[in-house]
Amino acid sequence: MPGLDPLAAFRLDGRVAVVTGASSGLGDRFARVLAAAGASVVVAARRVDRLERLAADLPGAVAVACDVAEDADLEALVNGTIERFGRLDVLVNNAGTSGVVAAEHETADQIRRVIAVNLVGAHRLSQMAAGPMLAAGRGAIVNVASILGLVGVGQIPQASYSASKAGLMGLTRELAAQWARRGVRVNCIAPGWFASEMTADMTTTPEAGLSWIQSRDPMGRPGREGELDGALLFLASDASSYVTGHTLVVDGGWTII
Repeated sequence: MPGLDPLAAFRLDGRVAVVTGASSGLGDRFARVLAAAGASVVVAARRVDRLERLAADLPGAVAVACDVAEDADLEALVNGTIERFGRLDVLVNNAGTSGVVAAEHETADQIRRVIAVNLVGAHRLSQMAAGPMLAAGRGAIVNVASILGLVGVGQIPQASYSASKAGLMGLTRELAAQWARRGVRVNCIAPGWFASEMTADMTTTPEAGLSWIQSRDPMGRPGREGELDGALLFLASDASSYVTGHTLVVDGGWTII
């Protein structure tokens, strides 16, 4: 059809995106995808050396040291982004931590740290990012949860992690409901088994977990690099302008059986 460009809505030219947990794995890939779609990207994590290498690969990108469990770091991240670019259009709450330990043996400190990073940090950063977004009357927040927030596993015990990701999905719905009429959309991606530092043994080592995933996942494999790109771009861009409060599951069918 002459003049119709359905891919234009996925572009992010002129927009500014912040990605937490960008020093490795999914966060590194998310930052590269957003930059490739035209966004100026601010990458945040605790490991500055890795961030700087990533930023060097992305034209105009900025690296910011940030522990998402620390309010002062979050404030500096948002304020620095506004000072540098004058706007904040997209926030990807990707930073996360986990620990494989039986629920009865998790310490209070372990529980608090996982919740602080995975849920409280995302909540606080969303609050802070919402300031400039609500003032502008537009913005997109994409939270990165997990299928473990939807279903139990048991054989890989991560009670605090599962609780934090289920909470993140609930937070997504409530923030979306509160901000929908003010132009800020909040959505969530729930990945299945994808390679990252946290899942390295499970997704790459047959004797440690890869064969277990292959035997249980309907597609018979973990996710591949790039198979979250479409979900991220959809939720971060105008392609999803009438979508909010949604959790998009990308898991090869894991949660359907």
